[in-house]
Amino acid sequence: MVQKLRKAIQGNAPTLLYEKSLWAQGKEIVVGIDEVGKGAWAGPLTVGAAVIPKDKRLYKVRDSKLLKASEREALFDAAINWCITWGVGHATNEECDRYGMSIAQKIAAKRAIEKLSIRPNHALIDGNWDFIGETIGKGNVTKIVKGDTKCLSIATASILAKVTRDRIMKEEDNQYPHYAFSSNKGYPCQNHKNALKTIGPCEIHRKSWAFMDQTPFPRAPKPKRNPMQGSLFQE
Repeated sequence: MVQKLRKAIQGNAPTLLYEKSLWAQGKEIVVGIDEVGKGAWAGPLTVGAAVIPKDKRLYKVRDSKLLKASEREALFDAAINWCITWGVGHATNEECDRYGMSIAQKIAAKRAIEKLSIRPNHALIDGNWDFIGETIGKGNVTKIVKGDTKCLSIATASILAKVTRDRIMKEEDNQYPHYAFSSNKGYPCQNHKNALKTIGPCEIHRKSWAFMDQTPFPRAPKPKRNPMQGSLFQE
């Protein structure tokens, strides 16, 4: 059960303004897209996708960054039952190294869209860079700066992505306890930095990233090639 929200975030509710505008244009299936894990040193890059209904509202949804972990967990379970369809996709740390962050984000988004049970007509994405157009189709994407605070479907996607990735990193903490992944989720913090300097990276680190230059261990090269071939929804 989702408890009453803290007073500090009660007035920060995202709206259906963007979705309603697209529904009015005949775009029946609108998907909100958001990513998490871009700035982490370890673990996957994760993208959430959420198609929300017109006739039912899930209250208390906020940008995942504004919520406590317990609030996100409670909202996750409510959201997956509320969404018409939803999906979460990942690009592994190896793919982040191999292709670079831009292509990895496209890979994760494509995988999230592939998990939807219906084809979206349009995508709403957080930020000012279109990383989904090759999958959804050019002209079918609306970019919204700070969209996770303004747009309900994007905020929902942010919760789906954040909770899913956090759960993965907690599991990885069992295998790699020295890096404190359960608390830092792969992001930089002092314990994480200290472990890297003393024992080096583990299997889920992004070894081509610049943080490796601050350790005694070699930084991996980052060859890039684009694996994104063709459209997701082939006729």
